[in-house]
Amino acid sequence: MARRARFHHGDLAGALVRAGVDLLAEVGVRGFSVAVLARRLGVSTAAPYRHFADRDRLLAAVVTAAAGELAEQMDAAAARAGDDPVSRLAAAGGAYAGFLTGRRVGLDLVYGAELRALGDRDLAAVGRRIGDVLLTPALELADPAAAVSLMERVVTTAHGYGALDVDGFLAGAAVGGGTVAERAEAAVAAVVRGTVGTPGPAAGGP
Repeated sequence: MARRARFHHGDLAGALVRAGVDLLAEVGVRGFSVAVLARRLGVSTAAPYRHFADRDRLLAAVVTAAAGELAEQMDAAAARAGDDPVSRLAAAGGAYAGFLTGRRVGLDLVYGAELRALGDRDLAAVGRRIGDVLLTPALELADPAAAVSLMERVVTTAHGYGALDVDGFLAGAAVGGGTVAERAEAAVAAVVRGTVGTPGPAAGGP
């Protein structure tokens, strides 16, 4: 009973979201369970429904929180990459793949059919934040229509690396060296340069 007493004055909602981010990273969206979260927090299985109408509403809040972390990590990676828009796109793509591998949250959940029907404004807003991290440097390389197309290529490349790593495809040493984030970053850079025609790094360079 002492453990349950901690969740008062609305604190249970925040605790459910925080624990939900961890659970989602462990089991993915198919294994996401309100009952499991309730047990982890030491509350009744009915308690979460005082704050969230159903599983999908709780899942949307969890994905929104995790995707917010993703946007922050992508933005920070792009900022560290400096002024070159190709480097910023590549760094953001690498951060995306690394986050997807570790937390199992990407744009597939943000815009997926399972949650899209809810029309959750916070979830939509965080999706736009992620897109803006990529669209801003893309607009430095191409006109608006081409920049959106370039952003699509960046996302599909980065997401492909992250998703295949989650599935175990990239675990073998024969596939290549480096972390998934590093490999995704290099692949995104190659895709961007191939699309907009910018030269690659000099031999022996970074």
